[in-house]
Amino acid sequence: MSQSARLRRSVFFLILLSVISSCSQSPHSPDERYFLISTNVQLPYWQAAGAGFRRAASQLKVRAEFVGPDAYDAKAEVEEFQKAVRQKASGILVSPANPSLMRPEIDAAIASGVPVITLDSDSPGSHRLLFIGTNNYQAGVMGGGVAAKRLQGKGNVIVFTMPNQANLKERLDGYESVFAAHPQIKIVEIVDIKGDSRVAFDRTMEVLDKGSPAVDAFVCLEASAGKEVAEVLNRKNDTAKIVVAMDTDQETLEWIRKGVIAATIAQKPFTMAFFGLRLLDDLHHQKASPQGSATAQDPFASLPRFVDTGATLIDKNNLDEFIKARDSATGKNPV
Repeated sequence: MSQSARLRRSVFFLILLSVISSCSQSPHSPDERYFLISTNVQLPYWQAAGAGFRRAASQLKVRAEFVGPDAYDAKAEVEEFQKAVRQKASGILVSPANPSLMRPEIDAAIASGVPVITLDSDSPGSHRLLFIGTNNYQAGVMGGGVAAKRLQGKGNVIVFTMPNQANLKERLDGYESVFAAHPQIKIVEIVDIKGDSRVAFDRTMEVLDKGSPAVDAFVCLEASAGKEVAEVLNRKNDTAKIVVAMDTDQETLEWIRKGVIAATIAQKPFTMAFFGLRLLDDLHHQKASPQGSATAQDPFASLPRFVDTGATLIDKNNLDEFIKARDSATGKNPV
């Protein structure tokens, strides 16, 4: 082989080695660190979101931390957010327990170049890049339709919620829009459970013991209250009251099977967090941090304002089908 041929061959292998090396290198640096900050890391709902977050992190081969208070605590959640920013987060997914309290923190993070996406609960007045979650108004409409049908157009309703959360306000708006078409359905009380499901248990027990106010249905706008209301009704052997719940922890599903809860609305926390992390990763690498509120009315914005991950009504008719699909997706044994 001539010297020039050997030279050409050497150059070819050097180029090939360079291409192979560049293809095998990860686009991620060891310093990248993404955070999912929830309102309560102990809730099954948020554990499902954490699973989606970790699944995406594993696929992307990035560091990801699922953090938040162990009980509902809006100030503690803000502190977790501040800590993530101090730790030079590459991107943050957050579900604001209190949108107003979280707003300046989100704005400061965005201003410093940290991409922030809200999920499940929004902070629409902030500069967050977009919101990923359920169309909560439509979820309320869905639940309101069930309640109105079961009530046959008349009856008194108690609502359990946390009024400071934007997503729960939107769900209540949805219920009220349905009830507005049924003047004989009245919301007689709205109870703030303040992140403590025992409030729902105690208030339901008190109402049934006193018989006042007269109640025909209980609407639960967050994940934990429905099973507490069902437990009280079961103890009191009261099968006439209607319960519409939210989300799909195991106890809620068991009460549907027993006929104590009429229906619940299933969200997709796994999907929210999975998709959210992949989008944050892309935003971080593209160095794209448009101000969310500034692009809200821009017809050529690079990001949507809202990604609807969908919701499904679960009752006795599709309970087994839902459980089968859930177990297949999560690798759990059938119930």
